[in-house]
Amino acid sequence: MLKLLKEFDKKDFALMGACVLLIVFQVWLDLKIPDYMSEITRLVQTEGSKMSEILTQGGYMLLCAFGSLVSAFIVGFITSYISAIFAKRTGKSLFEKVQSFSMEQIKKFKTSSLITRTTNDITNIQMFISMGLQLLIKAPITAIWAVFKILNKSWQWSLATGVAVIFLLSVITILMITVIPKFKIVQKLIDNINSLTRENLTGIRVVRAFNAEKYQQDKFEKGNKKLTDTQMFNQRMMSIMSPTMYLIMNLLTLSIYFIGANLISGAGMFDRLNIFSDMVVFSSYAMQVIMSFLMLAMIFIMYPRASVSADRIREVLDEGYTIKEGTFSGKTKVTGEIEFKNVSFKYPDADEYVLRNISFKANKGDTVAIIGSTGSGKSTIVNLIMRFYDVTEGEILIDGKNIKDYTLEALYEKLGYVPQKAVMFRGTVNYNVSYGKHKVSKDMIKKATKIAQADEFIAKMEDKYESEIAQGGTNISGGQKQRLAIARAIAKEPEIYVFDDSFSALDYKTDYVLRKELKKNTKDATNIIVAQRIGTIINADKIIVLDSGESVGIGTHQELLDKCEVYKEIAYSQLSKEELLNAE
Repeated sequence: MLKLLKEFDKKDFALMGACVLLIVFQVWLDLKIPDYMSEITRLVQTEGSKMSEILTQGGYMLLCAFGSLVSAFIVGFITSYISAIFAKRTGKSLFEKVQSFSMEQIKKFKTSSLITRTTNDITNIQMFISMGLQLLIKAPITAIWAVFKILNKSWQWSLATGVAVIFLLSVITILMITVIPKFKIVQKLIDNINSLTRENLTGIRVVRAFNAEKYQQDKFEKGNKKLTDTQMFNQRMMSIMSPTMYLIMNLLTLSIYFIGANLISGAGMFDRLNIFSDMVVFSSYAMQVIMSFLMLAMIFIMYPRASVSADRIREVLDEGYTIKEGTFSGKTKVTGEIEFKNVSFKYPDADEYVLRNISFKANKGDTVAIIGSTGSGKSTIVNLIMRFYDVTEGEILIDGKNIKDYTLEALYEKLGYVPQKAVMFRGTVNYNVSYGKHKVSKDMIKKATKIAQADEFIAKMEDKYESEIAQGGTNISGGQKQRLAIARAIAKEPEIYVFDDSFSALDYKTDYVLRKELKKNTKDATNIIVAQRIGTIINADKIIVLDSGESVGIGTHQELLDKCEVYKEIAYSQLSKEELLNAE
């Protein structure tokens, strides 16, 4: 928890210092009230006392209460401000950290858990800072100050108060030992609920199509019941605290008055008034001591969950980077060149290599296609080019430099990436197409959508280029999403285009026209195309055939038909001999 203090700046620590001073002032006012109460008691029982004197003491009590109220209000405002600022900064730090994670680290933490850490965990700490900070400062100050006030009153009363405090601390300790491990489980169960909810919402069409609603409900109910049972256990254990506290407070009050009655009955006439006055004051101070420990108990209720949340946030913030960026961000002598040199790769914690000894080179303006059966490693090559993962062996060069030497920003400036699953962001068509570049002219956006064959369906939309695209592109078809994703890459005007099976949702005619326009308008750029269709890659300058992670053939379409059995099998499984001969 203390490690998160670095999220505070000097201004926050100054405000916390002001809080401490105000709380000390508030405690002083609260502890002055019993003194005035004692004086009123003495005046009431003293002959010749004037009403004005009693009212004056009562006025002081009211002023102390009002001053304490104002202090509490200011402290509440400051702690709320500090907690809100903390939540804002921590959320920003977490988001930026996750943005820099590799795919390996995203999988390690899991998306559902990262969402919980960015929302629920930060909220837990914010609540603790807002409510617990003032209690954490006020409780020990009040307890220590009140104890010093009552030390010289009577050892019998002090002993009774000490026994009550020891019993109270024992209950709190037992509860903390029991509950803290359960709070760790709660946060993991919240992650699980988040994961189940996301899975259900993402796959809602499949769930309905297969009448699996009952199965999903049972699955969710199982996770939800486990979370509820754990939460109920925690709440039941914590519910012991309140009745225990009030029982101790009432028993202590009875003990003080019982001891006081014995002391008064055994005292002389002149001492009885002083003992009674001391008993009233001691009772008030003893309640302040117990209330202080009640405040500490409230902190102990909030702290375990906040502590677990803080550890989970710290775990993300302390995570190192598996993808370490280089320092090079300047210009290179050559542009648009990409080369694989004896590249082998296996996923983290895997035993088998996904790629083995892959070598090829694409010069500026070349179109290099990668084809192979499912699981042959096609998309893995794309992941390595984009540095979503780093190669296990060998090296990848872009423009003559190892991609590990580039800053990530400089590397991605050179690349225009179209993923296998087209991703759309909530916003307009213009926003989505210009997403890859900070400043894109309207003419360039129109040109990009025209090349990507998206201008036709955009023209039919109500607000044209200002039409809203829903999050995930749920209000447009798969083919439309794919064309907009391609337009986004074109609008960026990169040196190298990377298409990861990005034409699969297009019909053959649109696919053919799009590739033809792409070749004509991006002739100076290098194209890396991962595809399943022979028709998509038939005119590529170089085709790389993968089989079980190995390169089994490199050449043109015709060369591979003549000498590569794997390519021939793929080609004949899709097109007839006549179609292959007549294909462009």
